Amino acid sequence: MTDRTVTLIWAQAHGGVIGADNSIPWRVSEDMAYFKRVTMGHPVIMGRRTWDSIPSKFRPFSGRRNIVVTRDPQWHAEGAEVVRSLDDALALPDGDVFVVGGGQIYSAALPFATHLLVTEIDLDIAGDAFAPEIGPEWNLKSDEPWQTSEKSGLRFRWLEYTR
Repeated sequence: MTDRTVTLIWAQAHGGVIGADNSIPWRVSEDMAYFKRVTMGHPVIMGRRTWDSIPSKFRPFSGRRNIVVTRDPQWHAEGAEVVRSLDDALALPDGDVFVVGGGQIYSAALPFATHLLVTEIDLDIAGDAFAPEIGPEWNLKSDEPWQTSEKSGLRFRWLEYTR
């Protein structure tokens, strides 16, 4: 790989919950706008289940190269560039790249990551997909104050980690 940033970006509720039943169990429109703003113009890498969880009207993510990792050799989708492994996905694009989910892809990509952009959602909710543990090698670079979503009323804040 070239010298570049590999950024993992996710939103998590308490306990590191990032999903339930192949969807995100909350809506924070401010965070969706943040996601779009920071990933725009960059390749995004995701697993097939994450691709499937995105509402069809938002697939592929416009203005971004959509790279989907799947072990299914028959799988294809319009607007998705299909690869068989995370290594293949990371080898494709030049320049900075964002890993956008899900849980298995985050865990596999964490050793390659240079940055983490984490949205904390102040919510206790059950889930079946979880963010990777952020170990002591990560330094908190930016800690935004808590905000309240105008539409959902949920409290959230943005954190940035580097190593």
